[in-house]
Amino acid sequence: MNFSGNTVRRPVAGVGAACLFGGLAAATAIAPASAQPAQCTASALTGTVSSVTAEARQYLDAHPGANQAVTAAMNQPRPEAEANLRNYFTANSAEYYDLRGILAPIGNAQRDCNVTVLPADLQSAYNTFMAG
Repeated sequence: MNFSGNTVRRPVAGVGAACLFGGLAAATAIAPASAQPAQCTASALTGTVSSVTAEARQYLDAHPGANQAVTAAMNQPRPEAEANLRNYFTANSAEYYDLRGILAPIGNAQRDCNVTVLPADLQSAYNTFMAG
């Protein structure tokens, strides 16, 4: 598998993963406009974030290497965290893509409802991680 294109983007994604998984549980939904569909209610959006958080936790619990890498990165300076997570996810690309899939419903909800459901620091981490 060729990682050259992905490897360039992974440094930023690594810090995004650490921040995102470290604080996803604290995410809050911003109430959408009343004209939005039912899946865009504050309750539905909070449910999406909650279910993604639970699935990400379960995934990390089942993948100790990823869990260890993300946990360690949460306490490292950004450049060090980027390098360490880039290295981990480059060597374990299936886990990176699994986690992107797990996190995708947050982006789908934000796009479909035209809202931001994560605090600014987590939103930045989410965007970075999802960008690859």
